[in-house]
Formats: sequence, C-alpha cells, structure tokens
Amino acid sequence: MSPCYYNAFEKGADFQLNRELCHILHEKQVPVDSTVILCIGTDRATGDCLGPLVGDYLKKSLPHTAIYGTLERPVHALNLEATIEEIYHNYDNPFIIAIDASLGTKEHIGYATLSHSPLLPGKGVNKKLPAIGNLSITGIVNVAGFPNSILLQSTRLHTVMTLATCISNAISWYFLEDYLPAPL
Repeated sequence: MSPCYYNAFEKGADFQLNRELCHILHEKQVPVDSTVILCIGTDRATGDCLGPLVGDYLKKSLPHTAIYGTLERPVHALNLEATIEEIYHNYDNPFIIAIDASLGTKEHIGYATLSHSPLLPGKGVNKKLPAIGNLSITGIVNVAGFPNSILLQSTRLHTVMTLATCISNAISWYFLEDYLPAPL
C-alpha cells in the first residue's frame, strides 16, 4: 500500500492524518499501552530536527506514553540501533510508530506521509540504518538532490515547525481520545 500524503500547510491536514491513523490503529486493534513512538533525527540540522521536535511536543502532551527521541535526547544514526534494542527489551511486542524527516519532490515539500511500512532512516542521506516501525510517518522537509546533507542544513525552519505541529497534533489527539472518559 502506498503512503497517504497530507499537506501540513492546509487547514485540517492534522485532522485528516489523525483520522487515518485512528482508523489504522483501531483496525489493527493496537492497545495504547503497547504503542511506542520513535522520533528519529537530530537538532544539529534544521531539516533533520522534525523527529526530535515531534518527540518534544508529544512528551509534554502525553507524559504517560512511550516516546523516544526528543531535542534533549535525540535518536539518530549513532544511537538508533541501541535505542531499538532498548525498546524491544522494555516492551513485549511493541507497536512502533516511527517518525522522521524526509526529502522528496518540490511539489511535496511540506507534506506529511503515513505509511503501513517500516521507516528507512537515513535513506535520504545514503546511510545504511535498520528499518523500523509498524507504521511510519515522515515529513517532507526539502527537495531530494545532491548533496542531501547540505539540503537538510538549508531547510526552512518554518516548514519543519509546520510539519511537526501537524504530525504532533494528529498523534496526540489519538492518544488523548483513548485516555478521555466516554461522554455521559
């Protein structure tokens, strides 16, 4: 199944992403307490800080949810494998939602994607890292080209922040919906 695209600059994109995420997680009957959110990236490159920004936002709004990767403690190429081991050590059969920045076409800059397949972190900058996640969410922060690492350094912060807000809202609404008591 190909990924779904959501234009983070359009009103309601976070709601649309949330609805699809809810549909998938309810269809797969994923228990909230077995869900782990893995936010990949570093705060050392503007384009690559999407994951840690999402992690920071979610850590504050969902303090009881398993979230790895924040601005303070980013998950990146140097510690990704150790973090994956830690997740599987701490959780039995975790359902992992992996989040990372990505590069794409000019027309898709500012789009979030939701995919039923694992995330391939580092692919845009030619790094060989393990695939991770039962679901993956990416934010297309810049156009793919050569050299990709320079493109991540010159990415607009506004684009990254808009994507981070959209993705964070969509995920937090899912968890808050599950934690809220049913209406009387």
